[in-house]
Amino acid sequence: MDVFMIAESGDGPYGITTGPDGAIWCTLVHAGAVARIAPDGTTTRFDVSGDGPALITSGPGDALWFTLLRAGAVGRVTTTGAVSLTPVPDAQGTYGIAAGGHVWYTSMQPDQVGRLEPDGSATVVPLPAGSMPSMLTTGADGALWCTLNQAGAIARITPSGAVTVFPLPTPDAAPVGITTGGDGAVWFVEIAAGQVGRITTDGTVTEFPLPDRAGRPHAITADPVRGGCWFTEWAGNRIGHITPAGDITLHDLPVPDAEPHGITVSPDGTVWTALETGAVARLTPRDRAATR
Repeated sequence: MDVFMIAESGDGPYGITTGPDGAIWCTLVHAGAVARIAPDGTTTRFDVSGDGPALITSGPGDALWFTLLRAGAVGRVTTTGAVSLTPVPDAQGTYGIAAGGHVWYTSMQPDQVGRLEPDGSATVVPLPAGSMPSMLTTGADGALWCTLNQAGAIARITPSGAVTVFPLPTPDAAPVGITTGGDGAVWFVEIAAGQVGRITTDGTVTEFPLPDRAGRPHAITADPVRGGCWFTEWAGNRIGHITPAGDITLHDLPVPDAEPHGITVSPDGTVWTALETGAVARLTPRDRAATR
């Protein structure tokens, strides 16, 4: 596993995604910047705002879209570095982001998800008060799926705005990361319970306890090459892979106390994770074969 220092230790690499240009894009939550990382680790940095760029995704217009945690806004950066910001209504703690036809975001205060329209306005869907919607994904069923961190639940939101809430079997599980798997189900991680969860489109939930229940899994992403999903363990200082059947393989990070947050898989199957202490880590298919 390779580690590339891309920022100062206090800059906070946080959200990460694979861009339409094939590069890796990462937010620097404490530095007000977005970084582009080439496959060899060469990094280009773009200032976006001092207001906490958090999560990032590829979206419409072959651009990268990201949330601004403290500004109540959604940002857009092109692959050449042109930046624009769109304020969203009545939002604080703008955090999760997903793209699927539209750009969707979560607002942790008030509890809602919003959909950006082409003219820059937003359509808002309220969620249960105090539920703290966190991350979100576009499901294989065409609906939006969202973790409700403080409610210990997963929400399904239809394109028309109808909301269904599915409580998790484990109380106070505090789900955060969520992704749509290659098996058509939605996968998520429970940071307080030390588990990975799977929910089908009819609301059936299966939970898979991690070997280290104190590892605090934070983010999860589907692996389109190998299948299954990859996730980070923030307190465990590792990343892991889970198969559709629930088999788990763990990989320790080569640096101590790295604080892994976001995770993404590039088209060739390479796994990248953002380390809040100032770096990104790269796990290649060859590395995986050697440590399996």
